[in-house]
Amino acid sequence: MVLNELGARINGALQALSKESVIDEKALDALLREICGALLESDVNVRLVQQLRANVKKRVNMEELASSSNKRKVIQTAVFEELCSLVDPKKEAWTPRKGRQNIIMFVGLQGSGKTTSCTKLAAYYKRKGMKVGLVCADTFRAGAFDQLKQNASRAHIPYYGSYNEADPVQIAMDGVAQFRKEKFDVIIVDTSGRHKQEAELFAEMVQIAAAVKPDNTIFVMDGTIGQAADSQARAFKESVDIGSIIITKMDGHAKGGGAISAVAATESPIVFIGTGEHMHDLERFSARPFVSKMLGMGDITGLIETVQDMHIEKKGDMMKNLAKGVFTLKDMRDQLETILKMGPLNKIMGMMPGMSPEMMQGFDADESTRKLRSYMCIFDSMTETELVSDGKLFDDEKRLRRVALGSGVRTVEIQALLYQHRQFGQIVKKMGGPKGMLGKMNPNAMQQMAKNPGAINPSMLKQMGGMGGMQKMIQQMGGMSGVQNMMKQMMGGGGGGDAGGMGNMQEMMSQMMGGMGGMGGMGGRR
Repeated sequence: MVLNELGARINGALQALSKESVIDEKALDALLREICGALLESDVNVRLVQQLRANVKKRVNMEELASSSNKRKVIQTAVFEELCSLVDPKKEAWTPRKGRQNIIMFVGLQGSGKTTSCTKLAAYYKRKGMKVGLVCADTFRAGAFDQLKQNASRAHIPYYGSYNEADPVQIAMDGVAQFRKEKFDVIIVDTSGRHKQEAELFAEMVQIAAAVKPDNTIFVMDGTIGQAADSQARAFKESVDIGSIIITKMDGHAKGGGAISAVAATESPIVFIGTGEHMHDLERFSARPFVSKMLGMGDITGLIETVQDMHIEKKGDMMKNLAKGVFTLKDMRDQLETILKMGPLNKIMGMMPGMSPEMMQGFDADESTRKLRSYMCIFDSMTETELVSDGKLFDDEKRLRRVALGSGVRTVEIQALLYQHRQFGQIVKKMGGPKGMLGKMNPNAMQQMAKNPGAINPSMLKQMGGMGGMQKMIQQMGGMSGVQNMMKQMMGGGGGGDAGGMGNMQEMMSQMMGGMGGMGGMGGRR
């Protein structure tokens, strides 16, 4: 049972409760029986499951609840809080600070995904604007340096390693010294793994740690081991100074929930979880967003963080056009390019509230990415005059055929793109211009909203005309039904609580979103 299936089981149990005409002790027991069964199938420790059951029963005392109180909400809140407690290590993890040099050392057993996780973490910090370097001190496994070099080159991250030096401690010292000299913010050192917990492994880790003096030691753990993660985490914690843990292979194995709950029980902070093979398949772990996303309630914090990493506020021309109520083909291209860099489509959709695991089943993110990239080819085949237009130039069949030949697609695909552009252009036109709410905001406020989409401060709200202005904006978009229609366009009808409209969702989202683009810039070294 993978995490999506676990979330679907728990979500189904909570939905079944909401359909009950009478909420009593019997209904609560049925709910807890289904949830506990799902957790046990996900290899969560029996003791932890029993503890969750007891805590929920303690929180929800049917005799004390008044007959008029919302029992469903009380029960659902209790279940959510206890699920969060189940995976919460209750300890703050170390984070690198800008303005100083941070050294991170990776340790773990062989085959746990340690080398891949090094590059994923380096790419993550690079997106945060930090200067990151990788050091390969794994001289035990054949091909370890080749793997790290290939991954680092793909992510455009500088690396250091040697085919000639056999001493991992010397390589680590030389690599860290090199990157320190060049004023790197984050230096990540990859060390050798072993097939089992050998004394030699720990001795080597201690020697490297003494040489490079890491600020944080990250233990990479294979999530497929399930409950065994408890003993492994404790063993490493007793032997070396483990600062935090990354759990890998969480994308398709039955024991992922067991691994997370087991590590949390040791109070070792989990910083990230690996959810795939690609560079962007590393998600920051936090108990509440994790449970919320698993249950289909979204991860707004993660979505905002992803948007902020794209630095939308730097696209000044697009922000000015939006304020004027103008939406050109170039603006649409810039938006799609930004979405491409946000990561895989299914990951972004999973952060959106209302996207339950059932709704995600059968969604083809790869096909969506392919479709979006074909749209980018269409944009690349247009002239600058065509890009800064509203698309009406393509009423000319000759232009249409020329772009189709240049991009290698059929004319019907270009017409579909132009149709989507017109749809979003109508929304922008209503919200922008001198009478629209975006048009009334000064450019600084627009930039601030783009920079921090998670908050609208009182001054910005005042510029938009207060709450009355917000209501007027909704009216300009066609009232609440207009907002719903816009969400249906963006989500393909998937904003509700069931799995309906999945075909529309796939069609629209495949056009509007996709996988990760390139990272930009730097080569490697030896």
